[in-house]
Parts: sequence; structure tokens; C-alpha cells
Amino acid sequence: MKTSLFTGWQARFHAVCLMMLISALAVGAFSSTAHAQAQVTPVPSETVAVEPLPTAAPAPAVEAAAAAAPTFDHGDVAWMLTSTLLVLLMVVPGLALFYGGLVRSKNVLSILSQILVVFSLILILWVAYGYSAVFSEGNAFFGSFTQFAFLKGFGPDTVGNTPIKGLPDYLFVAFQSTFAGITTALIVGAFAERIKFKAVLLFSALWFTLSYIPMAHIVWGGGYLGAMGAIDFAGGTVVHINAGVAGLVGAYFVGKRIGYGQTALKPHNVPFTYIGAMLLWVGWFGFNAGSAAAADTVASLAFINTILATAAAVLGWTLVEAVSKGKPSALGAASGAVAGLVGITPACGTVGPLGAIVIGLVAGVVCVWGVTGLKRLLRVDDTADVFGVHGIGGIVGALLTGVFSAQSLGGTKADLDIGHQVWVQLVSVGFTIVWCAVVTVAILLVVRLVFGLRVTEEAERTGLDVTSHGESAYEA
Repeated sequence: MKTSLFTGWQARFHAVCLMMLISALAVGAFSSTAHAQAQVTPVPSETVAVEPLPTAAPAPAVEAAAAAAPTFDHGDVAWMLTSTLLVLLMVVPGLALFYGGLVRSKNVLSILSQILVVFSLILILWVAYGYSAVFSEGNAFFGSFTQFAFLKGFGPDTVGNTPIKGLPDYLFVAFQSTFAGITTALIVGAFAERIKFKAVLLFSALWFTLSYIPMAHIVWGGGYLGAMGAIDFAGGTVVHINAGVAGLVGAYFVGKRIGYGQTALKPHNVPFTYIGAMLLWVGWFGFNAGSAAAADTVASLAFINTILATAAAVLGWTLVEAVSKGKPSALGAASGAVAGLVGITPACGTVGPLGAIVIGLVAGVVCVWGVTGLKRLLRVDDTADVFGVHGIGGIVGALLTGVFSAQSLGGTKADLDIGHQVWVQLVSVGFTIVWCAVVTVAILLVVRLVFGLRVTEEAERTGLDVTSHGESAYEA
């Protein structure tokens, strides 16, 4: 018969081990309870506090690394990345579809190609020398073309080398590149359906260099109009008046389309134009609210103003059409939305919601006249009404910015002298018109000498999709 495990010396040994285990568990439990009580129980006043042990000072290398680390607000960065993406949405597909629906079916691929390729060209030129010429130190009209050429001195971790100190440098450059690209792309709608593709590219490169760059520097880069006190929050003069005047001059130089004024040259796809306009509205929040360069109250103001002005312009345009034509059109409502977006652009960060509604309403009403009565008066074939919407809408917005930015009318400028500010805005509008018109004339003369401007009559009658690009949007 076997002896049990818990008999004899083995039993006594296991008993001792069991008692030691129980004692250890009890002591541990007691120590944990005491520690927890010590954390929540105040130290009596008579208890002498123990001096903490001295800690070692941070190593110099650690301090240097902390000082060299980029400092920026991640929320601002996220908003500006989103805004840049939204402005890209404005161009492709927004502007492309808006213009694509306005032309005839035989030219839709031509206008889509022009917008995409022109936009891409300007993005490269912006990095090559455009950013440097706008935002580097220079004179009243130009910065240095070489100081930041190809983003010299910038890197993945550099922050604070741009006018907006709280953003990564590459992000600010990217955001501003979309402004340069869309401004130049806007122009091509004015002389669509009859211009040579290579002429468009040469014109765009020269116009970007001699009109967009100086105007951006003059207003935003520390130049003449900015120093004067002109208010242009997101591009009324730099973008819309600039592009509108260039479109008007270009339409004159290229000439009217075959059959213009003799037969109806109708938009081939109004739903395209409508969808494009709505994409422009969505993307415009990046354009306007993104110009605050931060996710803050100014961006919020620009955001709501962009909503309200656009809605007011749609109603204004629709009302005028209903009264003058008897029937409001979907094309008119879409055009009204764009007119409101243009009108509020220079004012979105400085006027209040009521001011935004007034600016949008006025822009919507006046731009109806811009694409009808004024267009007939000027006797110009502006295919996509670039001047009637962007030029006129930009002028309306720029001038009314000087009125409704006053705090007494709901704006943000507490000490604004309305009369003086309207005069400054008028000077900025006049300067933009004269500068852009003169430069655009000179550029078109050069392009006409180098390539010629207009396609042959046969090519125009056939359509630029086939003759310029060898393809057709709608195969039979």
C-alpha cells in the first residue's frame, strides 16, 4: 500500500509552502490597498515632505531635435489639404463639364482637352518660377523669378518659408498652384470652338507669366494694390476680372464663330453644364474658405457667405429670366450660381451674411445683363460668357466688398471708411482691367505671329474634336 503524498516529511514540506503562498498573497493585497489609500489620502500637515531626487537636464541633442521639429496645427493642415483638393475639383471635372456642355457636340472633347492640358501646364510653370515670382521679395509688380525656382530651399519638413507661417511649405505652394491653374483655364471658354490647340498653349504660358503672376504679386504678394489696402480675399481681381478681361480681348482677336448671329449656336448638353456648375459650387468652398489658410472663424465666415451669396444669385438670375423671357431656364440658374460664386469671392472673408446675400443678388441680376445686353453692345462672340459672368461678376463683387466689409453693415472691418475703401477697390478694378487688356493684346499679337490663332474654315465646320484631336465624343 502506497503512502499518501501529504504524509510524513513531504506533507510537512507542502504545508509550509502553502502557508508561505497564502502569506505572500495577503501581504500583496494589504500593500496594494495601502498604496491606493496613500494616493487618495491627503498628507497630514505635520508630515515632512521628502525632497524629490534631482532629474537630469535634457540632452542638447534632444533640445535641438525638439526645436527643429515642424510646428503646425494638424487641423489647419487637414483643412488646407481638403481645400486644395476641392479647388482641383472645380477645374477637372467642374469647369470642364460646365464649358463642355456649352459648346456644340463636335467640339466638346476639344474644350475638355484644352482645360486639362492648360491646367497641367500652369501647375508645372507655377513650381518652376510662378510661386517664386509671386511670393518672393521684389518690386511693386514682380517678385524674383529665381529665388524659389523649382521650390529651391523647400523640403518635406520645412515650415514657415511662405507667407502662411503655420502650414508646411509644400502645402501652401500646392494650394496656390490651383488658383493659378484655374484662372488661366477660365479664359479658354471665351474663344472656344475655333482656336488652334498649340495657340492656346503658347497663349496660356505667356499670359500666366505676364498677367497672372504680376497681378497675384501686386495684390497678394506685397505689391502695389496690396500696399494700397485693396481687399481681395480670394481672387476677385487676381482671378475673375483678370480672366474675364483676357477672355474678352481673346474673343475679339480670334473672331466670331462661323454662323454667329445668323444661326443658333446652342449648348449641346445643358445637364453637363448644370453638373459642372454644381461641382464648381462644391469646389468653391475650398477656393473661398480655404483662402483663410486655417480651420478657424474666418474660414467659417467665408463658408457661410459662399452658401448664401450663391443661393441669392440663383434666385436673382431666375427672377430676371422669368420676368424678361417668361420662363426661367436651368442653364440660367446654373449660370446664376457661378455669378454668385464669382461675386462673393473677393468679399467672402470680410463681409457678413447679409452683405453676402446682397452681393450675390446684385451679381446674379447684373450678370444676366452681362451675357445678354452688354454682350450685344460689345458685339463679341464670347462662347462661354467668360467676361459676362467672371468679368462683370468680379467687378460687382470687388466694388461691393468696399461697402459691406464695414462693421456697421455686418462686416469685419471696424474702422473702415466706406467711401475711401470703395475708391481703393475702384482703383484696383481699373488697374486690373488696363494691365490685363494691354498684356493680353501683346501676347495675342505674338501668338498670332508664331502659330496663328484660328483653325481653317474647313476644320471649324468639321469640328475641333476630329480635326485637332482625331477623336469624337459621340460615335454614330
